Parts: sequence; C-alpha cells; structure tokens
Amino acid sequence: MTAVRSDRRPDYPQAERLDIVDRLHGHTIADPYRWLEDAADPRTEAWAQAQDELARPALDALPGRDRLSARLTTLMRAGSVRPPMWRGELAFFSRRQPGQEHEALLVTGADGAERVLVDPTALDPAGTTTLDAAVPSIEGDRLAYQLSTGGDEESRLYVLDVATGERLDGPVDRCRYSPVAWLPGGEEFFYVRRLAPEAVPAGEDQFHRRVWRHRVGADPATDVEVHGAGLEPTNYYGVSVSRDGRWLLVTASAGTAPRDDAWIADLAGDGALRPIQLGVDARVFPRIGPDGLLYLNTDRDAPRGRLARVDPADPAYDNWVDVVPEQPDAVLGGTVLLSSATGAGDVVEILATHSRDAADTVSRWDPATATRTAGVEGVGAGSVAGLSGRPEGGREVWIGYTDHVTPPMVLRWSADEPGRAAVWATAPGAGAAPDVHVSRVHYTSKDGTRVHMFVVAPTAAPDRPRPTILYGYGGFNNALTPAYTPSMLTWVEAGGVWAVANLRGGSENGEEWHRAGMREHKQNVFDDYAAAAERLVADGWTSSDRLGIYGGSNGGLLVGAALTQRPELFAAVVCSAPLLDMVRYEQFGLGRTWNDEYGTAEDAEELGWLAAYSPYHQVREGVDYPAVLFTTFDSDTRVDPMHARKMCAALQHATTGTRPVLLRREKDVGHGARSVSRTVGLSTDQLSFFADRLGLPL
Repeated sequence: MTAVRSDRRPDYPQAERLDIVDRLHGHTIADPYRWLEDAADPRTEAWAQAQDELARPALDALPGRDRLSARLTTLMRAGSVRPPMWRGELAFFSRRQPGQEHEALLVTGADGAERVLVDPTALDPAGTTTLDAAVPSIEGDRLAYQLSTGGDEESRLYVLDVATGERLDGPVDRCRYSPVAWLPGGEEFFYVRRLAPEAVPAGEDQFHRRVWRHRVGADPATDVEVHGAGLEPTNYYGVSVSRDGRWLLVTASAGTAPRDDAWIADLAGDGALRPIQLGVDARVFPRIGPDGLLYLNTDRDAPRGRLARVDPADPAYDNWVDVVPEQPDAVLGGTVLLSSATGAGDVVEILATHSRDAADTVSRWDPATATRTAGVEGVGAGSVAGLSGRPEGGREVWIGYTDHVTPPMVLRWSADEPGRAAVWATAPGAGAAPDVHVSRVHYTSKDGTRVHMFVVAPTAAPDRPRPTILYGYGGFNNALTPAYTPSMLTWVEAGGVWAVANLRGGSENGEEWHRAGMREHKQNVFDDYAAAAERLVADGWTSSDRLGIYGGSNGGLLVGAALTQRPELFAAVVCSAPLLDMVRYEQFGLGRTWNDEYGTAEDAEELGWLAAYSPYHQVREGVDYPAVLFTTFDSDTRVDPMHARKMCAALQHATTGTRPVLLRREKDVGHGARSVSRTVGLSTDQLSFFADRLGLPL
C-alpha cells in the first residue's frame, strides 16, 4: 500500500522574514530568520508548536507504520554485548537484553556469576537516563561511572563499591567528556571537569576544562588542579595512569582538532608534567605497557597510523621506535599488548586492527622486528568494535565485532590457542541473519578521487530501480564501517536499497583522507556524495525520483548541502540534528570546538569557505526542492536545534513545489544515546516518510 500524495502545497506556519543583513569581511549575508535562534522567544515556541501540528498528523497518517515499527522493534530486540574490561578475575562489561531500553553494566567473577552494577532503566524507568562511561579501579573493587539525564550529556560522576553496590561518591557535576584514571588503592583518581559557570566568561560554561586529582568521598571543591590553566579554553583532555601508579599521562586537543599535545609526569619523582609532544600537527595516544615502556598510537609522520614505543623517562621523538609500522594500504586502529605469560611484565606480541576500504582485519605483530607474523582467523569482513586485553598483560584478547547483519558480539582469541577467534558472547536476542546482499563499490568523484561505497540490497545485482536511501557523514575523522543497523535492515527487507558512502572527511583512508574533506576542502565531501548518488542511478539501483538521502549532525550538514546544491538529484531528504547555518554555528552548542574542522567566521578567508556552502544561506527562491523531514531534539547541547528551525522556515518559504517540508521535534532527548523505544519511534517516522516519498510499498 502506498500513500495518495496531495498535489496541494502544505499550509505552512507563518514565519516572519526580517530584513537582517550582516556585512562581514566584505561579505553581505542575509539572515531573515534569526529570531528563530531563540528557543525561549514566544514567537519561536508558537512557530515550533505550529510545526508540530503540521508534522505529527502528516507522519501519523503515513501507511505501513505499524509494520515498520514492529520489524524495527524485533531487530532492536537483538540487544548487544561489549568487550569486557578485566581487573584480575573480574570482568566488567555492558550488555542490553531484548527487553531493556538501555545497556546495563555488569560484572562477573571467577565463578561466572553475573551481577548488575548500573542499569539506567532501573534508575529511571522513564528511560531518559543514559550511562555515558564507566571505569573500574585498578583492583576492581570500585567503579567510577557517569550518568546523563534528559539528553543533556552532562555526565554526572559517581563511585560505587563493586562488592556491595553502595554509592561512595557523587554526583560530581560538569564531567562531560571526562576520562577517569585511578591510582592504585582505589582512594584517588584523576579526572576532567569544567570550571564552574561563575568562574568563566558568559556563554563559555561548556569550555574551560581542567585535569583534577580527586579523593573518593571528598568535596570536589577541594580537588587539586593538575593541568589546564592558561591553555586553550576549548581543550579536551585525556588522562591515564600506569598500573603501578608511577606515570601520569595527559593529552590535550583544541576542540576536535586532529592534533594533540601530550605530557608525562613521574609521580614517584617530582610529579611535574613534561612534554612528550607539543605544537605538532599530529594525533598521539600514549599509554604505559605492562613492560613499563611508553607506547604511542600516532599518525605523526604516518597518516595511516603506527604504534611506537619509547622509554618514558626520555620520550623525545627521536627515540620513538616503531613496533607496528605504518601500512601503505591500511589504517591502524586498536592494539593490545601481549606478554609471554600472565603478569610476566614483558611485551612479546601485539594484536592490531587495520582497516581497508572501511572493513577491519586483526593481525599479530612481533614488536622486536616490527613485522606482521600472522592474521587472526574467525573475524568477519565487518567492524572490530574494540579490542580488550588484560591491563597487566596476558595471552588473551577479546574482540568486539559487528557487521551489516550481526548485532554487536564479542570474540575471544588466545595466543596459546592460536587458531580461530571463538565466540565469547553474542547479542542475547540475536536471531537468524536477515537475508540481504552487501556489495562493495568503488566510484569516481568529481575530481577523479576513488571513493568506496557499501550497497545493501535485496538482490546481489540491480534488477530494477528501487527506492534507495543514501547515507553519509564525511567529517571529524569518523569512518562509516559495517554495523548492525535495524533501520537499514528494515528498509532492505521491505524491498529498498540502502547505500553508505565512505566520503572524504572520514578516517577510512587515514588522516590525509580526513583533511581532504575539512576546512577549505569541505566541498570535496559534497562532491563525493553527489557522485555516489549518480553512480547508484547509473548502475540501475535507483532513479532520482526514488532516491532519498539521510544524514545526522555533520551528516545533516552533508544532506543540507546536497539538497541545496543538487535538488534535482534527490526526491526526499531526512536531515537529523543538523548543522545548517555555517556562518553562526560557532555561537551555539559546542560549535566553537569544531572550527578547526570547518573554519571560523572570524577569519575573512575562512568565512568565504563557509558562506560558499552554508545550506541555510544557499536556499534559493523559485526551486522545487525535494521533500524534507527535519528531526530535532530539544535537549541537544551539541548541535542547537536553531539550525533546523531556520532552514525549515527558509525552505518552506522558498520551495515552489508541493513536496512537504516538515519539522519533527522531540523533547527530553539529546544528540547522543537514547532509549530503544525512542529509537524505534524516530526510525518509524523517518522510514515511513521515505517510503511515502520514494514509493516503497508497505
């Protein structure tokens, strides 16, 4: 059954167009809907309520919704399980059972008995609380964990006693994006916390992080400030401590910039932080191995990544020695250090993940010769979602794995049994794999660059133009690797095609691939995406009138640029939690932390880059735009919903056609993790919108 679409233009809510024009660095930039930036303005709330009254009935009336919702629910009920964090005989791991709204954190002991330590749904039956992070102490007797509520991602930190479940500390607020590094004994840890709002300039309360030393149970106001004063206010910090408590490691990056400063302190000496790397245009992730040496996963002089090691007492760059060198055709991911025997205090082998064309492999490396010795069998052609070993060394590795049809599971591999990796735990509700076909395609972008794309379809080859969704992201060094995605499987099982393009801006081909899609090169990302759409049409998978595009966050920017640059190429767009006003993005949410990725409007040249593609500013009157569904989340503290509000008003005003432009907003949820039921509700609206506009019978 397909919808009978109206050929009448929807009756859009009135949105006043103001005569606001900024003159910035010689650019004249109109902004008629600036008033929609203020969510508290009664005019904005009235307009948003009117959009609700337009969108909700329209979405609810779409056919096939019950079928979509039921299948999404079934696929989501597969649940998930993550690789364990080992502390002696204790294994801490996350798992979501078929009936749970969120993953819970569990622990097992030597007897294999499981206990739930933190269950967000038990803490909040409404499902609005999420578990953001959890780190057990070195001995495993205490657990630091972080919770957010209502989608705010504020990460309030707590500590509990693992044996009794008693809460020992917290909440400690302002811990968003805070690592925790325990000292031996479990009485103290290092962590990251923002300064209090009254201690920073107005409007900067999301910045100004510091590294602190905290004693469990003490007033956080008495914490000792360790690092961060006088440095970039947008810095994010990483922190870790060696198992013996001697070495403290700190990293800093200005926002999401692809470069790190790094320091090391000898806590058994004077405790002063000394530089490992400062002012270098490269990433570095240091850790102390079980042999007491400093290991550095870095792209310095190696854009596809390498693992080096050095004496922590003299970590000068000239002393770095590769143990997993850069590979010419693969990008280094995670590594695990293996010893000759549990607790032996040496490193005789390294297990490493590499990615080729956005699919992962695991292999064994000899650190003495820096050579690959063998591959690890039993890991499919999907994504390694984490490697986990014993922090004291050992012979075992736990491998998180997923692919297009496999829910997150865990494999176990042992160097003492060097055959295939074996299943350690599967998603508890996993059933038979859906019957879909995955094709891997290479196509040529506008400038001749070769780009990779996954095509997931009911058939192994095109049989007719089918309703197709093209997904992309293209930014922040994020790779789109194979993953179990219920919305994708639901769409393909219903007869559609789902494609994922590995655009420049991601990490699929290393840091050079990332930088080829950022700053002044951002247009490459949009060109790669358009070329993917053209290839899908040329190969016969779809046609322009059956092609939809979907993206969220930076991917929302992607589809916003695509629909304004090539409106004739697409029939429908779902644009979720998007960035769309690229002239003023730095003034909202966490936008200021992204200006190394995009550029800043404060610089004349960089403003030119931004204004050239900013979707909100590129909306033109007299164009028949595709059907568009914006989805926003009122508690989103990363990307302000103002982007979608302004763009929605602009498109509703400008489009000449009858295809709808709708805004779906959701309260008490934010940019990141959400409950299963909310995920099903959102995906049902998105897929039913696509099905209606692209002609997928349901």
